[in-house]
Amino acid sequence: MELNLNRVDYLQVGVTSQKTMRLLPASGRRAIQKVVIADHDGVVTCFGIKKGEAVPVFKTLPGQKVSRLELGGAIGTPQEKIFISVGSEVRGFTKKGKQFLSFETNFTEIIRAMYVSGADLFLCANYIYNHYCDCKDQDYYLSSDKINDIICLPVEKVGHIAPILACQDRVLRVLKGSDLLYEVEVSGAPNVLALHNGNGGDSGEDLLYGTSDGKLGLVQITKSSPLHRWEISNEKKRGGALCVDYYDVLGDGVKELLVGRDDGIVEIYGFDNNNEPVLRFEHTLSESITSIQGGCVGKEGYDEVLTATYTGWVMGLTTEPIQREVGPSDDLKINQEMQNKVMNIRGELEQLQMKVLQEREKYQQSAQSSGTVSAVPVFSVNDKFTLNRDDASYSLTVEVQTAIDNVLLQSDVPIDLLDVDKNSAVVSFSGCDAENGNFLLATYRCQANTTRLELKVLRIGKGSFF
Repeated sequence: MELNLNRVDYLQVGVTSQKTMRLLPASGRRAIQKVVIADHDGVVTCFGIKKGEAVPVFKTLPGQKVSRLELGGAIGTPQEKIFISVGSEVRGFTKKGKQFLSFETNFTEIIRAMYVSGADLFLCANYIYNHYCDCKDQDYYLSSDKINDIICLPVEKVGHIAPILACQDRVLRVLKGSDLLYEVEVSGAPNVLALHNGNGGDSGEDLLYGTSDGKLGLVQITKSSPLHRWEISNEKKRGGALCVDYYDVLGDGVKELLVGRDDGIVEIYGFDNNNEPVLRFEHTLSESITSIQGGCVGKEGYDEVLTATYTGWVMGLTTEPIQREVGPSDDLKINQEMQNKVMNIRGELEQLQMKVLQEREKYQQSAQSSGTVSAVPVFSVNDKFTLNRDDASYSLTVEVQTAIDNVLLQSDVPIDLLDVDKNSAVVSFSGCDAENGNFLLATYRCQANTTRLELKVLRIGKGSFF
């Protein structure tokens, strides 16, 4: 069955971290769902869509950066309580925005990963794992490498608590209490974990992982040893998997696999008769995708794939057709709605333009009276420098919340700049003095509204950058 999805932009919040957007449970099949998202400004925003516009349900005050957001609740009931990690603290909110929990953990580091199951809370810092039950310390584990994500097999299916850590050294660590039960080696550094089919499959033991080099795999976590089911290689050299979800987009009773990558690609995989994944749909955005969820958001009866990007855009890929058949009696109504929407947008633009002029005059007056120079604004930068094993090159990715005009590259070791298909920036080279250890001076001029830039460099001669 062919899958046709159309993009819809809903709203923009602040810069977001991985797995900080979720859909609240619906009251029925294909009923409109509310969206909750948290950003680096510490703001938790919950909204719904009414007549194509985002209508806020609640919005918290700014604070510390939110690193994770999860939904929870009693086992067997709708998971509609909202949990966020802020620094070393976990806070809980109801679906209407009332705070019911403020739990200060014993972590000395920022919480990087979180999972909620009933009264059990599983938290991870860079190397430390803690399990709390009713906010009381239960288990502890110190990992030998950085922890990227955590998940727990469904207790109602497997009958016991089984946390799994995704670690940077290409290992999934299965825990039992405070002890390591066994390790599962995977082909790349795992970035994200998810229960297969949303519930762990028939046995509750099937676990999906996505790696930083773009691979996806399924492994069964038994009590004694792992069983590898399948793995999708990254032959097209796409970005790493940052978020995954399962949802029945086609409406045929079988859930599809939704994948969001750090190079802005959204993928939807179906499953054949042998339960092997088959790519059904893909769409490219201009920013890395930090969260992905399937549900019904824009209009009742139409499923969609909702995404959140690094710079805070919340966008949907909906099954609702852009053009719909209308009769003569509907033409006047549609035209009037369009005119009202255009008038509202024009009014908002005029208000923003007036505000910009006022702020500019205010800034100029203050600068002239005090004689001071404005400070460089602080903005969030998401950068990554990784080794490509296939050709021994290095990929440098820079992503910011505002448009990039120029990127200056300087190297004190001999390197070559390689072509990148996704890179539309124009590069120019400047003369440099190799005798003084300056081997490269290059400038990348980006096109308008570029917020993400990927470079590829190759070390000349022996040795590496590190």
